[in-house]
Amino acid sequence: MPPSQLKYKICVSGAAETGHCGEDAFKVAEELGREIVRHSGILVDGATTGFPYWAAKGVKAEGGTVVGFSPAKDEAEHINFYKLPTDYHDLIVYTGFEYSGRNLILTKAADAVIVGCGRMGTINEFTIAFEDKKPIGILEGVWETDELLKLILEKSHRARERAGKIVFAASPKELLDQLVAVIDKEKGRGQQF
Repeated sequence: MPPSQLKYKICVSGAAETGHCGEDAFKVAEELGREIVRHSGILVDGATTGFPYWAAKGVKAEGGTVVGFSPAKDEAEHINFYKLPTDYHDLIVYTGFEYSGRNLILTKAADAVIVGCGRMGTINEFTIAFEDKKPIGILEGVWETDELLKLILEKSHRARERAGKIVFAASPKELLDQLVAVIDKEKGRGQQF
């Protein structure tokens, strides 16, 4: 009898402040969250507002699980200093490592990272995932993040080494279909031993 298959740990990285993301960004993020659950995944996020928060709402609407990684040392600092939410999460890990340390732990804890509309913190999470050779899904949209990442990849001499590990799609379902296939290949799932 084969061992039970663990759920995919999918990180959603995106802007906490989403004014530049377009009017449908929250709807797209929420659908992304729903698709994570439909693809046997749990969401890991930065326990933050904006794009990841709406993905968490979608996960919870679909009956899924959300684990957040906070930059704060405890719940009081998370709420009072960082002004971050606790709703739509099943568990929040208080790292105490501020944003840069939180980003490192968050991406390392995931099987794959999905990048939505974002700015500097999102790019930081992307580059960590890239350097760690994680599967990465880049959600295309009216925002410019996907175009910026394409440009970075075009100029990176190591992007060729990651061929097949970075996927792009405008549809959350299509992106998860592709990304889960990459994770399965990485983990050797579906192979006969």
